[in-house]
Amino acid sequence: MDFLLDPNVAYLVLLVGILLSLLALVTPGTGLLEVGAFFGLALAGYAIYNLNINFWALIVILLSVIPFLMAVRTPKREFLLGLSLLGLVVGSVFLFARENGLPSVNLLLALVTSALMTGFLWIAVRKSVQAAMARPVHDLGALIGEPGEARTDVKDEGSVQVNGELWSARSEHNIPAGSHIRVVRRDGFVLVVEKDKTPKN
Repeated sequence: MDFLLDPNVAYLVLLVGILLSLLALVTPGTGLLEVGAFFGLALAGYAIYNLNINFWALIVILLSVIPFLMAVRTPKREFLLGLSLLGLVVGSVFLFARENGLPSVNLLLALVTSALMTGFLWIAVRKSVQAAMARPVHDLGALIGEPGEARTDVKDEGSVQVNGELWSARSEHNIPAGSHIRVVRRDGFVLVVEKDKTPKN
């Protein structure tokens, strides 16, 4: 574990832990991101415990999570995401310090890795939030009440064409192929239909 006592290595491990943690907050439930974040932060914690640090920088890192969570939950609040990323970059660069309080991390390494992490998070988080907030392209609820045509006999199973698309369907009563149908409800991706009794002009 002595390699973690090099401030540059500790800085990189900390950035990986932070990156995986933030991605886990944006896309929870995968398990891999959470495990990776745990190990990254645990190794960074070991380095923080054994190296000289600026406590103010640690506080800045911790506080930067607040605007990040607000940015994730509130669409079109890029300034909050920017504020969070700025806090993370400044805090992580100044966290591992010399005796005089100046950063002990190689400044070129800090510049390159911070730019890469910030750019990646800016794009990834914004796209993830946009995807989470986007309405489904195909609103299955809109199919209820729509007319269509039975392409096969429909009872316990069958196929119907509704709005130009072929759907799996079932019905409480036998519906012969070629009959006009109407969607009553849906059960997942299976449409429950009935014979359309609406008079045709």
